[in-house]
Amino acid sequence: MTEKKIYKPCDLVIFGALGDLSKRKLIISLYGLEKANFIEPDTRIIGVDRLDIDNSEFIEIALKSLQSFLTDDLEDTVWQRFSARLSYLKIDLTQLDQYQRLNAIIDQNARIMVNYFAVAPFLFKNICQGLAKSGILTESSRMVMEKPIGHDLKSSREINDEVVSVFNEKQVYRIDHYLGKETVLNLLALRFANSIFTTNWNHNTIDHIQITVAEEVGIEGRWDYFDKTGQLRDMLQNHLLQILTFIAMEPPANLEAESIHNEKIKVLKALRPITASNIEEKTVRGQYTAGYIKGNAVPGYLEEDGANTESTTESFVALRVDIDNWRWAGVPFYLRTGKRLTGKRSEIVVYFKQLPHNIFKDSFRDLPPNKLIIHLQPNEGVEIEMLNKIPGIDEHIKLKKTKLDLSFSDAFKQSRIFGGYEKLVLEAMRGNPTLFLSRQEIEQAWTWIDSIQNAWRHYKDTPKPYPAGTWGPVASIALIARDGRAWEE
Repeated sequence: MTEKKIYKPCDLVIFGALGDLSKRKLIISLYGLEKANFIEPDTRIIGVDRLDIDNSEFIEIALKSLQSFLTDDLEDTVWQRFSARLSYLKIDLTQLDQYQRLNAIIDQNARIMVNYFAVAPFLFKNICQGLAKSGILTESSRMVMEKPIGHDLKSSREINDEVVSVFNEKQVYRIDHYLGKETVLNLLALRFANSIFTTNWNHNTIDHIQITVAEEVGIEGRWDYFDKTGQLRDMLQNHLLQILTFIAMEPPANLEAESIHNEKIKVLKALRPITASNIEEKTVRGQYTAGYIKGNAVPGYLEEDGANTESTTESFVALRVDIDNWRWAGVPFYLRTGKRLTGKRSEIVVYFKQLPHNIFKDSFRDLPPNKLIIHLQPNEGVEIEMLNKIPGIDEHIKLKKTKLDLSFSDAFKQSRIFGGYEKLVLEAMRGNPTLFLSRQEIEQAWTWIDSIQNAWRHYKDTPKPYPAGTWGPVASIALIARDGRAWEE
């Protein structure tokens, strides 16, 4: 039996500890890691924010967060262990002199300092400068930063320049929580550990690939942020492009961070630019109007609280993406993501090419293609859709579409499926950068996305309306139908 590896304990300092991200995601994830005994015994969790409260009040806020957002029952013994790690420090993040207060409680000889920036990006500069001024950082210190890292290439570079003026690149952990999802990580195993897929993962056997990240929810009080961002930059620039790189990349030399980053960057560099010359054929923007979600009436985007009724921000985007390299020549990738769609669903569908000759015309005039369906959420798992003979002694062989279903919850009943944040927070504390984004990845993605944004502005393109509770604008159906294909519904 393999012995459990011992990692050096850390001081996890959460800047913005009283914010929504901390209360909804980080506290919940850290409690889950505590329950699974993944946090080193001497690790501490230090919340930092501007509110003048004491340790006991911070612990009470953490408890209320768990009671509100935890899906499992709160276990008293785990809570007692977890709450003993928690402490709080009042710092106004805009006041650089106040960061000196960390010196009294941080001991980097005993623990590694991991700084989690759970705040808006405009505060990153203040935190970096405050930490530098305090003199508390060492070569072993780390920082974890959340998206969005900028709103275009220029702003992304400005943020990263501020960060790397204090932390070197090896100390920086850029999070995209989709990279912590089991089903996304399973793409590595699916592709590179199974010859049935490894040898058939190219333009010779694959017809096209669809990636869908659909949300039922609307803006949910985030109007001011979202309206300045839009679905292209909020979801596609990071989550969908990261999924795309895992699907399309070449086999890395090993599972080290540098090897994986290098292959992902090659994919991003091979993306065919979408510009003013092809923007109308390659993209569709949408904005939801009033409609129904699961039978309940919901308002349109322009009717949400605080809305600017003149807004032309997209809540839906669909793209045809082409990758200009040998492996994917002629294989289109269709990406779509939107809010207020029919259901919550994140999945990848790989369509294999149809056979050139059909000897089973009694069942199908044209043999339907085999499909590999990878469910990222909900109901994580993998399905293979194939044709099988219907049992019987009829004169003719009759076929039926059937599925080989590998549900993670069924196949791995003894294993807990951890959330994306749990995995990534743990890897940041352990110092494993493999599942985080490099600066070059982010900047290459922004280069490609900026071209789309610029083309939309050039054409003064406005989003096409779609009723809430549908799969988006009719134009998104036409986008894929022009190529003789249809979305997986």
